[in-house]
Amino acid sequence: MAVIKIDTTQYDTQLTEKEQRITSQFKRFGVQALEVFSSEPINYRQRAEFRVWHDGDDLFHIMFDQATKEKIRVDTFDPAAPLVGEVMQVMIDNLKSCEVLRRKLFQIDYLSSLSGEILVSLLYHKPLDDQWLTEIKALKEKLSSKYNIDFIGRARKQKEVLGNDFVTERLTVNGQELIYQQVENSFTQPNAKVNIKMLEWAQDLCKPLSNDLLELYCGNGNFSIALAGSFNRVLATEISKSSVHSAQYNIAKNKVDNLDIIRMSSEEFTQAMNGERTFSRLEGIDLKSYDCQTILVDPPRAGMDTLTCDLVANYENIIYISCNPDTLERDLDHLTRTHHVKRFAIFDQFPYTHHIESGVFLQRK
Repeated sequence: MAVIKIDTTQYDTQLTEKEQRITSQFKRFGVQALEVFSSEPINYRQRAEFRVWHDGDDLFHIMFDQATKEKIRVDTFDPAAPLVGEVMQVMIDNLKSCEVLRRKLFQIDYLSSLSGEILVSLLYHKPLDDQWLTEIKALKEKLSSKYNIDFIGRARKQKEVLGNDFVTERLTVNGQELIYQQVENSFTQPNAKVNIKMLEWAQDLCKPLSNDLLELYCGNGNFSIALAGSFNRVLATEISKSSVHSAQYNIAKNKVDNLDIIRMSSEEFTQAMNGERTFSRLEGIDLKSYDCQTILVDPPRAGMDTLTCDLVANYENIIYISCNPDTLERDLDHLTRTHHVKRFAIFDQFPYTHHIESGVFLQRK
């Protein structure tokens, strides 16, 4: 049996190395001491994706070594949340004995929640016919006696959903339960317990702040919903249709009545704010009625473009969440012309990897 094992005795060392690296990289911005938020050292990933390898009657998950591209068999996977790890083995055991479900299967994706739901996506190099539907329905019925499980089958130009195409996550943030719909194939924070720490850190930042909040790149409303209670009103933007749909669902589920989310890119919103373009999507929203003194940005790895940086610099308080220290450093070169870095945190979303999530709080000089 092939096991992806983690040497948990190395956890503190790897986190210290990240702390030292980020401290050195950002020292020139006046960062003296980082706030460091650790992860569970094992079973921390709520989602995982594996290719599937067929070897005669055998069938198993595989990963590829990033450096050598060598195929690695995966029977148990220590980073996976316990529910994902358990269902991985259950799926292999059931797929091996069913020719219809295993034939031309090339990938399995798992998406789980702390609240005990799991969604399994099966990707194929073949059309999914009535026989496949019959077998997957039978498997769902069999497993549903033990698991809160749904399935998605994907093939070229085909998507079959057995149940929901999302899981519902319930996070307890500073004693308050927040509900988030997390849709298959949409971005969600993979490390739910560290995500709670990020939300609590952001709430702590916002306690003394007031007026309104603007958020760019809001995703499914992860931060905006958690922070809505700290402000009079919140206006958030997101370009992904599926994320905006989830955000609207999450607003309703959490009974948030002071948050509006609009589907716009950061570039489009900058144009709207500067009066350069009008958008039908802003119909019914009076941008001038907002008194946003705080802006939160959580951009993709590429960071922000220059025009968006210029827009962000107009606000008294800036909360910058980053998954890429290099583009964060570049953008801080721009933003620290007008703002001081007041707090800097790192969140170990991705243990034992080079990656780190950062949070920076800036205030106008």
